[in-house]
Amino acid sequence: MKITIFKRQIVKVICLLFIMVGILCISAETTVYATGNTDLPEVTIEEPEIPEVPDPDAQASLQITLGEDNGTMNGALRILIILTLISFLPAALIMLTSFTRIIIVMHFTRAALGTQTSPPNQVLIGIAIFLTIFIMGPIFTEINETAIKPLDEGLITTEEALEIGMEPLREFMYAQTQSKDVSVFMEISGNEWDGTPEGVPTSVLISSFIISELRTSFIIGFLIYIPFIVIDMVVASVLMSMGMMMLPPTTISMPFKILLFVLADGWNLVIVNLVKTFF
Repeated sequence: MKITIFKRQIVKVICLLFIMVGILCISAETTVYATGNTDLPEVTIEEPEIPEVPDPDAQASLQITLGEDNGTMNGALRILIILTLISFLPAALIMLTSFTRIIIVMHFTRAALGTQTSPPNQVLIGIAIFLTIFIMGPIFTEINETAIKPLDEGLITTEEALEIGMEPLREFMYAQTQSKDVSVFMEISGNEWDGTPEGVPTSVLISSFIISELRTSFIIGFLIYIPFIVIDMVVASVLMSMGMMMLPPTTISMPFKILLFVLADGWNLVIVNLVKTFF
């Protein structure tokens, strides 16, 4: 009997709890008034907004904007392209200017003299760089005036600046390139050449210019070698006639070659005539 009464009380308590929870859920807002004072402002307690939980099944998306919908290049992308071009500058300085011919001729001159490390490589590279700046100075000035400054002032686009800036370099390379090299690379690329500079693509012109520079520099190096070979032959013949076959001829001939080079003002002859080949 007592157990039955206890169960009934528990059921009543549970029913009261459900009724209270239902009342709280039905009332969205609750207004509280201060007791005994109706002049106080009304205080309203609102239910807090529950933030939206992102859907775990939704896929994340990445959006990259290259411009501002105005046809111009984004600043970050422009900086990336500029840094890439700066890393390409050493290769352009070596292959698209007079640097290749100068440095090869300098090495041939040192080898013909027989001095292994004099002048050292750093000196030869420095000479080649400054001679390249001297030879390419007018071309760099023209590129600066016609392409870089208008681009900096916003008068032309990047594509137009690249096209205008390549024209002086194309004229320089075409003047130093032999026609047979251009014809060979045009044939390899499957294009027909009408014999004009405008009909040669830039990639074909660069390849032809490199081959022509290598050929020209080796021809100049051979001409430099001729007088020193004569000295080696004369010294070797004298040593053999004296029976001194065990003595290396280069040991005796090197001082005579250096003396001949100094008396003939060899560095002036080599450098001046080498620079004149570009004009």
